[in-house]
Amino acid sequence: MVRKLDLMPAPESLANIPNLLSFARIPLAVVLFVCVVQRWWLAGLLLFLVAAFTDWLDGWWARRFGPLTLVGRNLDTVTDKVLVCGTFVYLAPVPEAGIPTWAAVLVLSRELIVTAVRGVIEATGQKFGADWFGKLKMGFQCAVLIGVFLIQWWRTEGFSADVLALLEPVQLVLFWLMVAATVGSGVQYLVKGHRMLHTAPDRTG
Repeated sequence: MVRKLDLMPAPESLANIPNLLSFARIPLAVVLFVCVVQRWWLAGLLLFLVAAFTDWLDGWWARRFGPLTLVGRNLDTVTDKVLVCGTFVYLAPVPEAGIPTWAAVLVLSRELIVTAVRGVIEATGQKFGADWFGKLKMGFQCAVLIGVFLIQWWRTEGFSADVLALLEPVQLVLFWLMVAATVGSGVQYLVKGHRMLHTAPDRTG
């Protein structure tokens, strides 16, 4: 007779390259928040670029060399949210950053709601990964944050006002595109989650 323990899947290891890259975003985020508080804009810009690069690198590494695991996918998502949502929250009290408090609340609320919906859906055994709209939202959020650090560094160093005159309108457009993508992707995920819950197989029998 095969023992029940023999049928249980082996636990996933946390000690692999993609997970370590994901974990690295936590200390990077903490230092980034310090940079925002201290107004170290160039250092903040470089740190955010490094952290964003690790986000791309961990996914590429997992797809190319493995392992692709449920733990890794969720860890990647959580550390992304710590980095991005935390940066918006820390920038909101900085008047010159141009991030209104409501925008930070919007970004954070969307991520919390989608995370809750994902947990409910995946508890039914279905996958609820990011789609193109969610990735577009993430792209706009990162672009806005990079723009904030770049513009503030440029401004505090007293560089050419002509460049700022070009950057600031672009930043404003990116900001409203980010808001639209954040709301739109959130609504899309809620609709998708509602449909998946109503088509989920009955596991009570």
